[in-house]
Amino acid sequence: MSITKRRRLVATAVAVALGSTALAACGSSDEDGGAESGPVSLTYWTWTPGMDKVVDLWNKGQGKKDRITVTVKKQASGDTLITKILTAHKAGKAPDLVQAEYQALPTLVSNDALADIGKDVGDAKSKFADGVWQQTTLGTDAVYAVPQDIGPMMFYYRADLFKKYGLTVPTTWEQFAETARALKRKSPDTDLTTFSANDSGLFAGLAQQAGAKWWTTAGDKWKVGIDDAATKKVADFWGGLVKEGAVDNQPMYTPAWNKALNTGKQIAWVSAVWAPGTLTTAAPDTKGKWAMAPLPQWSAGENVTGSWGGSSTAVTTDSKHKSAAAKFAAWLNTDGDALNALAKEGGIYPASTSAQLSGAFITPPDYFSNQADFYTTAAEIAKTTAPSAWGPNVNVAYTSFKDAFGAAAKNKSDFSAALATMQSDTVADMKKQGFEVSE
Repeated sequence: MSITKRRRLVATAVAVALGSTALAACGSSDEDGGAESGPVSLTYWTWTPGMDKVVDLWNKGQGKKDRITVTVKKQASGDTLITKILTAHKAGKAPDLVQAEYQALPTLVSNDALADIGKDVGDAKSKFADGVWQQTTLGTDAVYAVPQDIGPMMFYYRADLFKKYGLTVPTTWEQFAETARALKRKSPDTDLTTFSANDSGLFAGLAQQAGAKWWTTAGDKWKVGIDDAATKKVADFWGGLVKEGAVDNQPMYTPAWNKALNTGKQIAWVSAVWAPGTLTTAAPDTKGKWAMAPLPQWSAGENVTGSWGGSSTAVTTDSKHKSAAAKFAAWLNTDGDALNALAKEGGIYPASTSAQLSGAFITPPDYFSNQADFYTTAAEIAKTTAPSAWGPNVNVAYTSFKDAFGAAAKNKSDFSAALATMQSDTVADMKKQGFEVSE
């Protein structure tokens, strides 16, 4: 990595860590050279289901008026897409627009793959909560993407079985642990939930809620704090529950996990706002029996949640039509008709605050038809999302989590040791890439 890129990402990280808005943007959408002339054709890489139908609304409406046509190219999500974007960018052939998860933005920015579109997205900032908007600006004056969807975390539980076993919905993590133990005493073959290591985003969100800052900077160096006090607290909490057998240790999304939810062998799930879609498939026989509540807190009276998932729409530096692309990105994620279509076709929970209480989100999900205030509660929870602190190699940290915590959960061994492995793997990779890392 060049010195320029490294300094650029460190500067970005400083802004993220301090919440600064003093840094000047690197790159600008002014590179378009002014207003577009003639018809424009844009390509958009995305994994969201049904995005082609949403884009059709643009092409037949505002896009037709502005003579801007967008073509969707479906892609795989996660690290596969980021690698593909960076490979295409190195050849100067990245698409005009890309869907990017929030934690991937620092990596893309550090590689000069994303353009600053701040001057071309109008008043988009006013449509989003500050914490959400911060994830796409990285705390600078630049705007590297427009928020699309978010995944505020919450607690899901079988209301009927909580009543059967005489359990109270926990409001603190201490109560959560006591609830798990009480259930085991009353029904030894039943688990409150499971600790799963096959989706790193869950653990990251829990650490975020606890106040973790995995990547920060000190001077011109990165500091990796994956094993900070907040994350150690989360790791020790779950490791203790697994070791004593108070919760299960099996991974999510497997046939066995689906069966446990569907039969009432597991009666709760720490998840995010998108959980109804997963439960519809995993536990179809329990429709209407679940309820949702805010995530338990580390201290009584607190009101904060983590985030599990979420993505944005960004414009690449390779695009020859950055202003036009930015205009589409803003429309896609702020226009009422577009957001309703995204909810219907793609099943997303919008980042736009106004959309969270309108259109598709006036009535509860069909699976939660018994909880009329589902989306009202979800919108209030979303406002409490803790700030994020992402770095340039989230993919490495996530892979290390799956390996180290996967083994620890299976063997019911020390989660602190797994966390130390995750920390050392992440630091080693950053040094290998040429980043300066403070010890």
